Amino acid sequence: MASPEPSRKSAPCRLIVVGGHTRSVGKTQLVCDLISALPQASWLAGKITQYGHGVCATNGHDCDCAPTEHIVALDWESGAHSGTDSARFLQAGAARSFWLRTKQGYLAEGMPPLRQALAEGTRTDASSDGRNVIVESNSLLQFVEPSLYLTVLDTARDDFKDSARSMLDRADVFLFRRGLDDSAISPPPWVQLATQLLRQKPSFLQRQGEPLPEALLQLVKRILESPASVLL
Repeated sequence: MASPEPSRKSAPCRLIVVGGHTRSVGKTQLVCDLISALPQASWLAGKITQYGHGVCATNGHDCDCAPTEHIVALDWESGAHSGTDSARFLQAGAARSFWLRTKQGYLAEGMPPLRQALAEGTRTDASSDGRNVIVESNSLLQFVEPSLYLTVLDTARDDFKDSARSMLDRADVFLFRRGLDDSAISPPPWVQLATQLLRQKPSFLQRQGEPLPEALLQLVKRILESPASVLL
């Protein structure tokens, strides 16, 4: 992707960020559920992936590139059947979808192409009251204060990524995939931390395959009715 023009900036938007404490807890599914439940939002959807050591941002495979080579790649999803998560966003009804990939620790270098993507998406949108953007990521919160940050938690999973742990107190809402009192599992140690935060933040339960909780849907609707104020 060509480097963005320095003077080009994205217009203010409403930005919803969906994160989670580890892989395979249903972050992508939550993004899809919100997109399909609110098609009138004409969503610009995206996913941010940071690859670990030795993995190339260009194609997500092991690569012999130098640490400072191939650090950022952003692609617009061209079809709804490629099998990628960004294709799932299109299947759910997003107007446009992108996938931003960076090497671990280089998300700052990914911000200019992300801003460019939002600027391009805004220019293709006919609405005049601001774009509705939804992004699957934890680390994006290092650079922006979103309109809403949703964190997906699964008490059957022990792992807790450092990027998610560092942002946990910034979550506006917790979405659990299993109940905290689920007797079929032994709660992992991180549940104690989440329970403390639950006293201060709203939380919802949506098991895999269940519809969105109505209260969560109404919360997101209120965000979409508010003025666009997030500027990346």
